[in-house]
Amino acid sequence: MKAQQLQQNVAQILAPAGIQVNGSQPWDLQIHNDRFYQRVLSQGTLGLGESYMDGWWDCEQIDEFIFRALRADLYKTARLGWKSILEVLLTQIFNRQAKDKAARNAQRHYDIGNNLYELMLDKRMTYSCGYWKNADNLDQAQENKLDLICRKLYLKPGQRVLDIGCGWGSFAKFAAERYDVEVVGVTVAREQVKLAQELCKGLPIEIRLQDYRDVREKFDHIVSVGMAEHVGHRNYRTYMRTAANCLKDDGLFLLHTIGMAYSRTSADPFTNKYIFPNCLLPSIKQLGGAMEHLFVLEDCHNFSVYYDYTLLAWFKNFDQSWGQLQPTYGDRFYRMWKYYLLSSAASFRARHNQLWQMVLSKRGLLGGYESVR
Repeated sequence: MKAQQLQQNVAQILAPAGIQVNGSQPWDLQIHNDRFYQRVLSQGTLGLGESYMDGWWDCEQIDEFIFRALRADLYKTARLGWKSILEVLLTQIFNRQAKDKAARNAQRHYDIGNNLYELMLDKRMTYSCGYWKNADNLDQAQENKLDLICRKLYLKPGQRVLDIGCGWGSFAKFAAERYDVEVVGVTVAREQVKLAQELCKGLPIEIRLQDYRDVREKFDHIVSVGMAEHVGHRNYRTYMRTAANCLKDDGLFLLHTIGMAYSRTSADPFTNKYIFPNCLLPSIKQLGGAMEHLFVLEDCHNFSVYYDYTLLAWFKNFDQSWGQLQPTYGDRFYRMWKYYLLSSAASFRARHNQLWQMVLSKRGLLGGYESVR
């Protein structure tokens, strides 16, 4: 098929979203290589992301381009290349988040250099959605979120808390300092453990290189922030059962996770290949089924619009710090990371992705649970 016809086909797909090829609006695509058309038509979202990494197209405002594409449901017409179809089929057959694979999955994202995350994130290195209510900067939004979690759990001095997927220890450090509790944090990312142990030194905090499935103790409360996305649909029940086994009968489990309005068993091909290997955003149906006979849902708080603000703040930090990062990562990484951060912001802006904070109890709180906001 001739390049002109391919261009027309792409233009017709983009038209319902008000996006033009080589147009004048900041969300229009500027094409530098005519091979882009065949690549995106045959490979869908994977081809779109890879061709941006290769410099085949640019866009003044990538987030606005993706936002418009998602609001117009263009992803429903996107084709999957054979590699993407194979990935979908493999997720039906294999447990891509099994214990022997979890560490490798995590290391491909979280162990690519603590310096990158130190420059990109807030001062506490909190790699999850901030709570921008009454906040006008990233540091305050993240402190607000950490305090919100503590208040939702009604933390009391001396209590012992498990943090599943503790990252660099931001929640553990905040809760220990502000609420006088003990925290055990577990993660399978080695570089996170090293830095978290250093940041939490001198506090009643234990940071372990440990899979959540291997935790056996009982805790007053459990927190899991940004971890459920890495669990996988085959392991949701195990994840919930582990939390239930580790939680005291009168304790609370706060689950903070990105989610989707419908159930899937495979991730976006670009995200799966380049950003979060073998991750999967859960749906309410999947999480609800996994918690049956284990937990009562006391509260569910959706503040996904705040992830848009958070991701834009991360990109601003990343972009401003690129001069320090460029010698280590190279220009193709810059385009990959820019595409990841801005397209993710667009997904939340379009309400394609959600952000839930769920408060769970094992038997239901007598008298009910009063929502905290």
